[in-house]
Amino acid sequence: MTDHDHMREALCLALKGKGFTSPNPCVGAVVVKNNVVVGRGWHRAAGMAHAEVEAIEDAQTTAPDSTESATIYVTLEPCNHFGKTPPCTHKIINAGITRVVVGCKDPNPYVSGGGIRYLKEKGIQVEQGLLEKESQALIEDFIWYTRENKTPFVILKCASTLDGRIATATGDSQWITNEKSRSHVHKIRHEMDAILIGSGTLNADDPSLTSRIENTRTKDPIRIILDSKLSIDENAQVITQESNAGTIIVAGPKACPEKKKTLEKKGVQVLEVSLKKGRLDLSQLMIKLGAMNIQSLLIEGGGKVAASALKAGIVNKVLFFLAPKLLGGSDGKPVFDGKGPEKICDAFELKQTRVKMFGTDVLITGYLKDPMPE
Repeated sequence: MTDHDHMREALCLALKGKGFTSPNPCVGAVVVKNNVVVGRGWHRAAGMAHAEVEAIEDAQTTAPDSTESATIYVTLEPCNHFGKTPPCTHKIINAGITRVVVGCKDPNPYVSGGGIRYLKEKGIQVEQGLLEKESQALIEDFIWYTRENKTPFVILKCASTLDGRIATATGDSQWITNEKSRSHVHKIRHEMDAILIGSGTLNADDPSLTSRIENTRTKDPIRIILDSKLSIDENAQVITQESNAGTIIVAGPKACPEKKKTLEKKGVQVLEVSLKKGRLDLSQLMIKLGAMNIQSLLIEGGGKVAASALKAGIVNKVLFFLAPKLLGGSDGKPVFDGKGPEKICDAFELKQTRVKMFGTDVLITGYLKDPMPE
């Protein structure tokens, strides 16, 4: 087994916490002695033990001296400060570990490198940057939010026929993509802090916006509805259903005060933002959501919301599902509704694109903003 093999296992362990650890990042760790894995751990939820602590205690459960002169592989730089839990650097030193292999540094500019520096000062051999890109990709939302942006990492999810339609002229859209694609979207929902749609999608489909994966424990994202006039039906699923997450209705400054009070009595949070050219100001909304510690946001709205998000410049990443279907006409509902650029050179261009198949569906993933700016 190589260093790469052990770090890949740590990355796999970190994925087990994805969706449960916010506002903390998901982290995995593996303790190895004489090239044998003796301990494994991952951060399970905010406030619970960090990955390094779990891995060390897992190793010591078998034999108290199993961590002496061992190596620990961890996807993120060990913390060196007191929070809800003691510093992981202290745990590593006290365990007798002599080598630490780190995937990526802590993105927080105020603490980045502090854990590595402290360990080196205590005579620990530290190596940083093994599978760094993979480690960063695992926590890209945390990195974006933490590096002084303080706004959510935004993923825009689209799904269309090959001729660019999200629904027929009558509004029928079930189902454009296949079951495998839809299951993947539910996994993404579970991993995100919040999900956003517009009132048009809400009124047309009455969606639940929950995360449902068969035989898997999941966390629902906070549901955010753009509804400038508070037109939402008080019996909509996003209000009445049982869920482990709340609902936020984003309203304009002239929304009905009585309707606002009614919704708040039902446990809904009404968040007011300004209007910009007659539509809710999405840039202002991102600032407000960031202040609420919402670090990641999935947009699943219709054509108008998708177009508005692009034009507002809030989208970091795009997930675009293409189903091998053709409506064969120009009267269906487009992916993006509204006026586009006059020249191709002004088009939104995705970078770092990847392609993946879900049965016969194609998923194209790409970035509009670098989640890890220097």
